[in-house]
Amino acid sequence: MRKLTRAATCGVVLGLTTLLCAQQVLARAHNRPPPGPVGDAMSSEIRTAADKARDRNRKPAKTLEFFGFEPDMKVVEILPGGGWYTKILVPALREKGEYYAAGGLGKALGFGGILGPVQELDGFEDLNIIDLSGAMSKTDRFGYLDMGPVDFGVKNVDLVLTFRNLHNLTAKGRTEMYKASYAALKRGGKFGVIDHTRRHNAPLTDESWRRLDPVLVIKEATSAGFRLVDFSDLHYKPDDELRYEVGRRSVQGNSDRFTLLFEK
Repeated sequence: MRKLTRAATCGVVLGLTTLLCAQQVLARAHNRPPPGPVGDAMSSEIRTAADKARDRNRKPAKTLEFFGFEPDMKVVEILPGGGWYTKILVPALREKGEYYAAGGLGKALGFGGILGPVQELDGFEDLNIIDLSGAMSKTDRFGYLDMGPVDFGVKNVDLVLTFRNLHNLTAKGRTEMYKASYAALKRGGKFGVIDHTRRHNAPLTDESWRRLDPVLVIKEATSAGFRLVDFSDLHYKPDDELRYEVGRRSVQGNSDRFTLLFEK
């Protein structure tokens, strides 16, 4: 094999360094918040360093763009939990839109309520909360809830969103949530769903209970009256084997998630 001269070696090293620098610049540009209300919310000091560190994985700007989000919409977020997306949605909607959080309150359901400390942040004190506690009940699996008939109490909603939480509901509970979402939406309104992927037709087990079969979700939502209008591979993870609990060290933060958009 021909040996490289010192000049050639330096040229190779310089070329690799330039390439790596270019890749880093592109990565930073790729993850930079976009201009506008969503980008401003993503850059807000209200979001912690830990919140912002998850942007690369969760891709909030591209996800909301796919769902058709606009800052003048009336939006319902189902079961917002700790409020990761809430910290983006509320500021983005503050001037022209409306935000509603739908979920169970209090610790009786095993979740410690929705949003929690987020409601103590500046500008989050008077959130529109839709309390679903009366319709929700625990099952014999921790974190797995049933739900009876429910009414969000708002109409002509433009967009209903659920991020990685339909798996917390039984099949009956999901059906009631679909019905409530459909009733709240205006004609042509959208329903956006993200959740951890379960292999098609795989049974419910201790490893898979926080995953959902996307084909099943499509079947359930369309049975409730929705029309599937699009899907995205934004959160596709090729190295997730779809076998293990999403909280396992080998999967956490790298679970494959399906992204579906429905319309009323």
